[in-house]
Amino acid sequence: MPVSLTSQGVPAWQRRTTRAQWLQYVAWLAGVSLFLICWKIISDNTMWVFVHDAGRQGADLISRMTPPKWEYATVLWKPMWDTMNIATLGTALGIVMAFPVAFLAARNTTPHPLVRSAALLVIVSSRSINSLIWAMLLVTILGPGVLAGIIAIALRSIGFVGKLLYEAIEEIHPTPVEAISATGASRLQVMNYGVLPQIMPAFAGISVYRWDINIRESTVLGLVGAGGIGLQLNASINSLAWDQVSVIFVMIFATVLVSEWISARVRHAII
Repeated sequence: MPVSLTSQGVPAWQRRTTRAQWLQYVAWLAGVSLFLICWKIISDNTMWVFVHDAGRQGADLISRMTPPKWEYATVLWKPMWDTMNIATLGTALGIVMAFPVAFLAARNTTPHPLVRSAALLVIVSSRSINSLIWAMLLVTILGPGVLAGIIAIALRSIGFVGKLLYEAIEEIHPTPVEAISATGASRLQVMNYGVLPQIMPAFAGISVYRWDINIRESTVLGLVGAGGIGLQLNASINSLAWDQVSVIFVMIFATVLVSEWISARVRHAII
């Protein structure tokens, strides 16, 4: 039975109506039925013979990955440097493109509702396509290499940075903007002195956070030919060199840990 508070703040029990009770039963029945239907679809499309053998196959794979071939690490420094460059340059390019898009998408800074709709379409389009898919398309257009990876990261970053930034713009305090506007300042001056100072901490934090995410995403772009350490990972997997794969995993893990530490320190210093 639901509980409500009286005017004195004392809990008071209330009996559900018959209609409310039946609606609750129907909701539970619908939820359980949906779960069972989804489970049946998954079960019918799952090869359970592989699932039953997964433990043995996993143990066999781990045994072939150990001990790691540590001398292979000398080959990975250049691809890892390319990965860092893909993430950093892609993030920078994405931020440059996302910054004006965010101002066009925010209700309080857009020049026209149609312009806002177009900016929101750009943000949604960027966010709806994974960076790996962007990389596949760009490798087809530009050919394999680091350039395709940089642009893929940039196109993916537009949606992330643009969405969080335009939300920060819409949440600014209106008083400084109104005060500067009352002095007869131009629209550009209002943006420069009333809006930017309020969003810069959020903008810096969003940018660093996106760079941290892009470090992770750029490690796999090489699987589709977009440069970086993913190329070596793909080559090692295709040649069944699992002792090299384990070294690549360790290097990726260490790089992500360092980028996470740097990102956390920078965000703490800024915010």
